[in-house]
Amino acid sequence: MTINRTPISVQEAVGRVTTNIETLPEETVLYTESYGRILSEDLRATNDVPLFTKSAMDGFAIRASDSTGASGENRIAFKVTEEVPAGSTSDYELKENEAFRIMTGAEVPKSADAVVMFEQTKETEAGFTLRKAFKPGENIAMQGEECKTDEVIVQKGTFINPGTVATLATFGYSHVKVYRQPVVGIMSTGSELLDVDESLERGKIRNSNGPMILSQLKRMNIDGRLYKLETDDLDTLLLRVKEMLEEVDVIITTGGVSVGDYDHLPKLYEALGAKELFNKVGMRPGSVTTVSFLGSKPLFGLSGNPSACYSGFELFARPALLKMMGHDKIYAPVLEGTLGEDFKKANPFTRFIRAEVGYVDGKVHARPSGFNKSNAVTSIAKSNGVIVLPGGTRGYEKGDGIKVMMTDMTTGSDRFDI
Repeated sequence: MTINRTPISVQEAVGRVTTNIETLPEETVLYTESYGRILSEDLRATNDVPLFTKSAMDGFAIRASDSTGASGENRIAFKVTEEVPAGSTSDYELKENEAFRIMTGAEVPKSADAVVMFEQTKETEAGFTLRKAFKPGENIAMQGEECKTDEVIVQKGTFINPGTVATLATFGYSHVKVYRQPVVGIMSTGSELLDVDESLERGKIRNSNGPMILSQLKRMNIDGRLYKLETDDLDTLLLRVKEMLEEVDVIITTGGVSVGDYDHLPKLYEALGAKELFNKVGMRPGSVTTVSFLGSKPLFGLSGNPSACYSGFELFARPALLKMMGHDKIYAPVLEGTLGEDFKKANPFTRFIRAEVGYVDGKVHARPSGFNKSNAVTSIAKSNGVIVLPGGTRGYEKGDGIKVMMTDMTTGSDRFDI
């Protein structure tokens, strides 16, 4: 079998993948279990917020006109007629220079139109005095000022974060419609691979790609299925992949995508009748990344080298999976930054370097996170982003402007500085 490998740009490869992805059907879930899912319909307000005009603080509700002319030399006295705690209101009609004692969140009676903070008053036997004039609406939250009934408050395609969950509760949504999450099968190939609990032997390595991808999926709130390691035998691989296709929406394989005698995935895709989108990308590492489709199911053939595998997942599988889930923002954030140390290696293709990203003097700085060959593992463990160096360059120096693709937003800082 002769394999034609003509590299395409990373931009084109990503575009080919995302263009072919179909969004999965929707389902309904309990609101307390909706975190990390994607809304499949616009969320609308079921009532005005606030539901009624209420006090924004503890104090006294007055008619603003009664405070006209108040100053330090001309304190105006008010008489307190009733108390309005949170959860209550009053139909009493205020007369000139009368006031309600009111608590935060309580409904402001209709005859009042401003609230005076306790700290702005001086207590008297009958009530209080104040030395400042107030305007109508001051210290009051007006009915519907945040949103009105039937207004779209969270749009379809939005990632459900803790604030969205709070919003669901606020508007009485005990259940919410979301897109179904993809079921993803992972299989590492190669006769040289061992499971984590097996003893090392000459010519063998432990499988790190499978569990790494499993964790990359978990970071996206997707539970992957890790399938048994398979040897470099075409018939065995074909049987296993056919079984996987009955159970999953997406298949991610690692290894076997090169052109060696034991790299069977190109033949496997052909035997399945899959439509190949590309089999070579102008990038380092991971140039032999291959993506095919069997019907609506994407088949990601990632490199067996850990760093190349990691980058391939973040560049191609991540946005594809997010689109399947209905997300309206499927790409990782890319920041403008500064290179923190020299990187002299020439780049015939776009290079993706595992990086430690942080702030120095308020600016984004990134430096390689360690050993940077495609078979490196430890550099991934130290990274929270990827430095992107365009192809056709002869290397970069410390201080050069670069782009950084963020991959791990869970990494914190060693100081609090706001």
